[in-house]
Amino acid sequence: MSVVHRLTAGWLLDHLSFINQCGYEVCDSFEYPGGVTLNTSVTSTGDCCHASNFAATSTSRDGSIPGPGDVVEAECKTAKVRYVFREEFFDISKPHIAVAPEEQLCQGCPECALFFFLSLWINMIFFPHCLLILQKRKRKCVFNQGELDALEYHSKVRKLIWEGTFDLVQEGLKSGFLHHNTAEVSCRKNVGPAHIDCGLAELCQMAKQFPAVNVGDHQAVHVLDDETSVPEQDLLSCVTENSSNRAKIVVLMGQKYLVPPKSSFLLSDISCLQPLLNYKKKYDVIVIDPPWENKSLKRSNRYSYLSSWQIKQIPVPALAAPNCLVVTWVTNRQKHLRFVKDELYPHWSVKTLAEWHWVKITRAGEFVLPLDSLHKKPYEVLVLGRVQGDIKETLRKSEDVLPIPEHKLIVSIPCSLHSHKPPLTAVLAEFIKPDVECLELFARNLQPGWTSWGNEVLKFQHIDYFTLLRNE
Repeated sequence: MSVVHRLTAGWLLDHLSFINQCGYEVCDSFEYPGGVTLNTSVTSTGDCCHASNFAATSTSRDGSIPGPGDVVEAECKTAKVRYVFREEFFDISKPHIAVAPEEQLCQGCPECALFFFLSLWINMIFFPHCLLILQKRKRKCVFNQGELDALEYHSKVRKLIWEGTFDLVQEGLKSGFLHHNTAEVSCRKNVGPAHIDCGLAELCQMAKQFPAVNVGDHQAVHVLDDETSVPEQDLLSCVTENSSNRAKIVVLMGQKYLVPPKSSFLLSDISCLQPLLNYKKKYDVIVIDPPWENKSLKRSNRYSYLSSWQIKQIPVPALAAPNCLVVTWVTNRQKHLRFVKDELYPHWSVKTLAEWHWVKITRAGEFVLPLDSLHKKPYEVLVLGRVQGDIKETLRKSEDVLPIPEHKLIVSIPCSLHSHKPPLTAVLAEFIKPDVECLELFARNLQPGWTSWGNEVLKFQHIDYFTLLRNE
């Protein structure tokens, strides 16, 4: 399970374990005497699926199909290989930024931190023109309103985050999941590909130049079979579904991607969402990770972003089932948090229920960034709400489901790959009924049992993010 420890404060998660629970086992292709070649399909192992059965076909050079005895003999001689996610992407052995000596007292003492923020707040109210030094920027400047709002918010949630994380980390240290001396003994380096140019977003842009498809004449879903090569237009014009209990490898523009069992996805941008609506599913859980607009993204031009107006256009009401649980990832900018609670959710007829926090730690249990950093925080916010609809239907759907707690922590070692969020499947399980339909919007990876959409929805499924293990 991805949940290592569960306490009142929240959960300590093992993100890497979650990915590998539905690992991918593949049988190598071998050429046997007489030119017989075994073509094998990808199967999945772990808690999510079973690898006891797999389909295999074989052919010879002359095109004839060998007899049953030949196939059985070939199956017995194949070697199994398994793909697992590269461990080095979760080898966060020390903080990204060390805690400054003058901040160490605050790190370990909520009361000291409260006094620090209270003093800072009073100074900024009564001496608004005084100059303060921002540690990260290394220059003198006045706090703007956004920074003051962030300080006020942090002062409200800091104690909950510090105390809850402390308790979960202590459990992790006791069980051996976390290690005090990790930073000293670890010598591994991130030798894997930090960035893989798979061109998915560019492909979505190119797709706008494809000939228009008549919705009535086109299939709503493309079901993956044992053929690995998929035409680009098929992926971009309808939902692609792996309905089997076996994982699949798809080849797109010469790149290989691993697709977990019982998963479906749509590769498109926000202007091409119609195929998802044509899929005609209503979802009980919708997780959204919008590409929020900010100044650094505008300056770097590395990632696309959406304005608040564009995010409001996402057809969540058309995709949501009655009483759907909506979870939105929000940056630490108070402007975005207020927008979700005061504008976005009311626009979608979603009632805000809770704010949770994802806290990022090292393998030694330290915050990846100083908790009281004025530049970046070691946590991100999740806003949870439910779609409001027919009262009778809502009550019926709410039976045997626990109410959403007002605050919880999700503590985990983060992936070093940008925007690879922790899985929410296990932590949401007790607040939703089993076997519900789940959807992730702006996804960059796939999960068994989920439908995923985004213009980089296969990004972290690229085969180069995985290591190949051979079991003879």
